[in-house]
Amino acid sequence: QAFTERMEALAEQWRDLHARRAQLKAHVVRSGSTVKENERLRTQALKKAKEEKEQNAQRESELLGAKRELEALTKQHQKLSKKLLKYSLFKRYLENVVENSQFRDIEDAISFYKALVRTRKDLAQSQWGHRQLTEQATVLLRQLRAEREAEMLQCRNELAQLRESLARAQSDIVQWEGRCAEHQDRAARKATELKSLSMAIHSLFQ
Repeated sequence: QAFTERMEALAEQWRDLHARRAQLKAHVVRSGSTVKENERLRTQALKKAKEEKEQNAQRESELLGAKRELEALTKQHQKLSKKLLKYSLFKRYLENVVENSQFRDIEDAISFYKALVRTRKDLAQSQWGHRQLTEQATVLLRQLRAEREAEMLQCRNELAQLRESLARAQSDIVQWEGRCAEHQDRAARKATELKSLSMAIHSLFQ
């Protein structure tokens, strides 16, 4: 009977062990499913966080661009407001001009002003053209004057050379005249000597 009770106790322990193993296996299966589910949820959460981060970055970029555009538009608005204020003052000035002049309206005054500007421009171009012609004439006159001075200098040099040549020629003439006079005197003396010699010979033969 003790053996039977012991065998029944062992059988009960085996049944309990198998039951625990089955429970452990089921727990492991459930735990694996839970881990996979947690990993899937984690992946989805990371993907969603990345998408939200990219969307936030895009929104911040768009917001920064809109802010810069708003600043540019604000500056342009301020600039246009200043121009409008200046033009409004100019308009009031033109209205006062029209009231105190012969102009019919502001357009008439502006047309007259444009005509004055064109006339001034034409006058400036005419003056510029006259100045250009004057400068060209001055340059040409300088060139002619330089050429004339060069010609005069060349003529002076040639005249000096001619004078030197004339002086040398006159000196040569004086020298040749002296030599000719010497030759003539020598020839006269020779002729006199020959005549005397001839007379002496003639006297001897008589």
